[in-house]
Amino acid sequence: MTHTPGKYTDLETLREQAVTLRRRGYSLRQIRDELKIFNNDILSRLVKGEPPPAWTKRPRAKDDMRQRARELRLQGWTYDQIEAELGCSRSSVSLWVGDLPRPKPRYTPEEQRALMQEGLARRRAAENEQREMAKLAAHSDIAELTDRELFMAGLALYWAEGSKSKPYDRRERAVFVNSDPGVIRVYLAWLDLLEVGRERLGFRLLIHESADVDAAHRFWAEIADVDASVFAKPTLKRHNPKTVRKNTGDDYHGCLVVAVARSARLYNRIEGWWSGLVAQAEVRLR
Repeated sequence: MTHTPGKYTDLETLREQAVTLRRRGYSLRQIRDELKIFNNDILSRLVKGEPPPAWTKRPRAKDDMRQRARELRLQGWTYDQIEAELGCSRSSVSLWVGDLPRPKPRYTPEEQRALMQEGLARRRAAENEQREMAKLAAHSDIAELTDRELFMAGLALYWAEGSKSKPYDRRERAVFVNSDPGVIRVYLAWLDLLEVGRERLGFRLLIHESADVDAAHRFWAEIADVDASVFAKPTLKRHNPKTVRKNTGDDYHGCLVVAVARSARLYNRIEGWWSGLVAQAEVRLR
């Protein structure tokens, strides 16, 4: 039965019983169950002044860890280092050593910047290595290129980068412009597949006037396997001093324009091929 203050004629006797149990090592819960006292306020008053048994005290297993954390901090360790060494949370480290003075920096600002740059260089080198490995693995996926595959690749390239006639402005000429040497090589191989003679090809350079035009001519002549003398007069783009250009330096060669002479029939076939490809793609989407 639950006890209440009004029901006790001998509270002191009840206290003696509670104290006896307490000294035997009983917890408050065990005393409550033994004496059937379910009023926490009364129960606390009955054992007032009696220390709880050792086994009920809150564990202090982290005391040694806390002391070790303080020792490491005084040795100049950082929060990250202490956290890694002791396997505890950062919030615990902060709680344990927050009152201690900050350790003196191990490195000067110049040394820290040098270490950061060194670490960044290592990371970039590792990333570049992973990138190159991925490229090599993908490169091996491309087996010998068939005529059909080259045909489809060249068609897609032309429709993406080549000139196209509009209903309001019919210009039935095959003209291709690009700055990527690989793209130019694939396009020229495509024209060879279509039996477009090299004598029908005209080459022209689109480039900023501030670039090395002669060097660009030599670069593209080698890519296209032609003599630089066959190039038409280049189209020079005026330099705007207010514009910050990133396509500068030795790697900048402008764009190469490849025009096919007498190409109206070729252009119309390209349009037809492309519409056929789109139609087949639509079938696959159904």
